[in-house]
Amino acid sequence: MKVAILAGGVGTRLAEETVVKPKPMVEIGGMPILWHIMKLYSHYGFDEFAVALGYRGEYIKKYFVDFCSLQGSLSVNLGTSEVERHGAEATNWKIDLIETGADTATGGRIKRLQPYLGNETFLLTWGDGVADVDIPKLVEFHRSHGKLATVTAVRPAARFGHIEFDGDRVVEFSEKPQTQEGWINGAFFVLEPQIFDYIDGDETQWELEPMSGLARDGQLMAYRHTSFWQCMDTLRDKKRLEELWDSGSPPWRIWKSG
Repeated sequence: MKVAILAGGVGTRLAEETVVKPKPMVEIGGMPILWHIMKLYSHYGFDEFAVALGYRGEYIKKYFVDFCSLQGSLSVNLGTSEVERHGAEATNWKIDLIETGADTATGGRIKRLQPYLGNETFLLTWGDGVADVDIPKLVEFHRSHGKLATVTAVRPAARFGHIEFDGDRVVEFSEKPQTQEGWINGAFFVLEPQIFDYIDGDETQWELEPMSGLARDGQLMAYRHTSFWQCMDTLRDKKRLEELWDSGSPPWRIWKSG
C-alpha cells in the first residue's frame, strides 16, 4: 500500500520560512516536517511514497537525492571519488517525486499521482501536519466498512481561551485543548482507486466537490482520532511543534530512533 503526500503548497502564512523553501521542508528539530510524516508511516511498515510536488519542488528533489550523503559521517577519497558512509540509520524508502504543477489544486495533485499509485487502496495525507495516528488501526477501520474513502477526523487544540458563561458571568476560563470544538478534517486518508472518478482535473479542490460527492453518495467514513494532531499553518504552530520536539518526548515521535 503506497502513501501519497501532497507537498506542493506555497505556505503563505509561513512566509518567513517558505520564501526560500516549500512548506513541507520547514524544519522541526532540524528535520523537515515531511520527514517526520514519512517516519510515522515508515514506523508501521509503509515505505513506498508518491510525493506531489509544486512550489519549489526542486528543493524537495535535491533533499532526497542528497539524503544518504547528508546522514551520519562520511569518508571521502578524493583520488577515487569513493564515499563511505558511517553510522547512518538505514532508510529503506522508495519515493516517487512527481511534478504536479505550480498552480494545481489539491484534487488535481491527487489525480496526477494516479499512475504511480496503482489500482489499489492507498494512503493520503498533507505534507504539513503530524499526529500519532495508529495507521494499521486506521486501515483496519477502512476495510471494515467497505466504502471508498476514510478521513481521519480530529479535534483541534484551542487557539484562544475557552469561556463558559452563566448569563454574563464567566464561570470557567481555560487555555486547555478545545475538546468541545467540532470534528474537522485531519487528513490521514485511506482511499480506494475509484475516488479518482470524483476528481475532474487540475482545478478541483479535493476538500470541495470530491469529498462532498463521496459524502453525498454514502462513500465517506470518518475515523475519529482523539489523541495528538497538529498542523503547521502558521509560525505559531511551528513554534509549538518545536517546543514539543525540544521537550524530548514529542507525541508524534512514535518511532524509536532517528
